[in-house]
Order: sequence, then structure tokens, then C-alpha cells
Amino acid sequence: MLVLSHFSAVLLFATFASVVFAITQRTNPKAMVRYGLYCWAMFVGIVIVASWLMWFIRR
Repeated sequence: MLVLSHFSAVLLFATFASVVFAITQRTNPKAMVRYGLYCWAMFVGIVIVASWLMWFIRR
């Protein structure tokens, strides 16, 4: 049985969503890779910032 933490689930979701976004939004392979990495970094970065904001709100 696979047990994921919240963060590892976010990383998995960001990976698959970024692959789909890159394939559907760009035409050449180099642009796909760059856009996929950009989307992945934005997903993960926003999640980290949002989690810190929720931690400060809770305190």
C-alpha cells in the first residue's frame, strides 16, 4: 500500500500536471521542457508559500 505525505502528494501532482501543461501548451520539445519545469517550480513554490502563510495565520 502506498502512503503519501501531503508534500509528496503535491510533488506528484505538480509533476503530472506540469507534464500535461507542457505537452498541451508548447509545440517544440525544448519549449515543452522549459515550460514544464517552470510550471513545476510554480506549483511547488506556491504550495510552500501558502503553507508558510497558513502556519503564520494559525499562530
